[in-house]
Parts: sequence; structure tokens; C-alpha cells
Amino acid sequence: MAKNEQIVHYTAEQLEEMIARGEDQTDWERVRNMTDEEIEASIDHEEEGEFDWDAAYVGMPPGPPKKQLTLRLDQDVVAWFREQGPGYQTRMNQVLRGYVEAQREKESNDRKAS
Repeated sequence: MAKNEQIVHYTAEQLEEMIARGEDQTDWERVRNMTDEEIEASIDHEEEGEFDWDAAYVGMPPGPPKKQLTLRLDQDVVAWFREQGPGYQTRMNQVLRGYVEAQREKESNDRKAS
């Protein structure tokens, strides 16, 4: 069954403002009062899938080790990432990683075409 969805992105600040204006559609009181059994029953496991406990871990996520360095960036760029909320440095790293991977793929395709 296909869903007709339109994905919309909001900053954390925009979401807080929407909630303050009463635009939140979640009945948090009902959610807080739900038992674990009611929450479990409300999950559409066919759509969501089962949680893979074998993939769960405690501690830092696996991946390449990070290297701490001093980096000079434009103030507005840093401000924009910080406005997105906690984890902004991780998001900055993800953007850089995406660029690096795209360049590597381009280089690989260029070598194949030669």
C-alpha cells in the first residue's frame, strides 16, 4: 500500500515555535499514560519491521575514529549547523563525508572511462 507523503523539514527552533502555538498534533498526555503493552500493540511491525537486538551496542557508534583539529569556518556556516540543534558537528562531518564519497565515486568513474 503506497502512502501519499510530502516530506517537510523543520529546524528544532521552528518545531518549538509550532508546539508553542499549539500546532503539535501529538496527544502527549495519552502517550504518557500508555502502558508498555499498549505502546507495543500500537506499532505496525509489518511496516516498521522488528528491532534487531543483535545490532544494538553500548558506547560510541562504530566507525572510523575521529581526529580532533582546529578548523576555521565561516561564522554563518557554523551558526546554521548549530541552529539545527545538538549533534551539529556530526552533521557537519556527514556533509563532508558525502562530498568526499561523491568525489571518490567521480574519480573512480573517470578512471573507468579512460
